[in-house]
Amino acid sequence: MNHPQGSINSAGNVQPVSKNRRSFLGALLAMGSCCVGALLSVPLIRFALFPILRRTTELKRSSVGALTEFAALTHPVLRTIQIEQVDGWRKVVSEKVVYVTKDLAGQVRVLSSICPHLGCTVPWAQQKNAFVCPCHGAIFSPDGSRVSGPALRAMDELETTTENGQLMVRFQYFRQLVADKEVIG
Repeated sequence: MNHPQGSINSAGNVQPVSKNRRSFLGALLAMGSCCVGALLSVPLIRFALFPILRRTTELKRSSVGALTEFAALTHPVLRTIQIEQVDGWRKVVSEKVVYVTKDLAGQVRVLSSICPHLGCTVPWAQQKNAFVCPCHGAIFSPDGSRVSGPALRAMDELETTTENGQLMVRFQYFRQLVADKEVIG
């Protein structure tokens, strides 16, 4: 039987509990509490630091086709490209529509098919010789420059390079409803 001031020996006398034993148990309890608290705080710290430490995957370039295919362009050509994104352990492959065209100097350009006004897909209207947005009527010339409508800027040009005779493009998303081209993803 335990006594509040200590333990009772065989002679019936109360012996005080050693202070070393109490301080050891207190230290053990404190150390265990600190370890449990540290383990529980790891997810909170990670959540708070995630935006700072997050690394996005580099967008890979996608092949649009052989550069020789676009040598004699007379009007924009629609191409579907595949975009591969790796997010942690998940790999996502999506398809995006782009237009290959030439600028006024005759240089090959690749335009995003996403309208800079509200994000509708802009088709090429052969009979009008222009890109016409079906949502709000924005009109763009064959080189992608703005002609009329609510869009505040021209169609967005994508970064291109040439590798082994292939026209490569890096697809990006741009902020809509602004006059300046601003990359958002």
